[in-house]
Amino acid sequence: MTSIAAAVIDTERLALLPLRVAHAEEMAAVLADPALYAYTGGTPPTVEELRSRYARQVAGSPDPEVVWCNWVIGVREETRGGRRSAESFAGPLAGYVQATIGPDGDGRTAEIAWVVGTARQGRGIATEAARGLVRWLKEQGVRTLVAHVHPDHRASAAVAKAIGLAPTGERHDGEVRWRWTADQRPAVGP
Repeated sequence: MTSIAAAVIDTERLALLPLRVAHAEEMAAVLADPALYAYTGGTPPTVEELRSRYARQVAGSPDPEVVWCNWVIGVREETRGGRRSAESFAGPLAGYVQATIGPDGDGRTAEIAWVVGTARQGRGIATEAARGLVRWLKEQGVRTLVAHVHPDHRASAAVAKAIGLAPTGERHDGEVRWRWTADQRPAVGP
């Protein structure tokens, strides 16, 4: 597979920043609300657990045919001189997006996910971040997008729909598989 690496993705209000182990401390606070795990299960991770997880994610997939791309979602703060650039980004983190990219018969497929901490939910951040991610993935030649959404998680289903995915009726670990393909219809972009 041609080399793909997470790069900064800018949207109107957000900067999707490639994941670094150094994000663990701030992200532990973002992900600390137990309510965030109502649909996915689990418990809030500690800083050390996130450091370990992020180190594995940053190292990349052990499968040379698969690429792991992970970003933290930074909320861009307006400054007097206009928007801050992603390179000098210093705004608060709100969550993360990720894509596992692998080969498919007709090109590349990406399994995607998004999580926004409860303190920042309800503001369109997940939708904006997912749209930015989809735009970037399409630029990388991804022709199929897949997301798994708990059947009762209306907010995540709304994000999936907003970015052009449709429920397939298939289930994986109790979650509904949502999908978009390049031949099907255009994915919704920014």
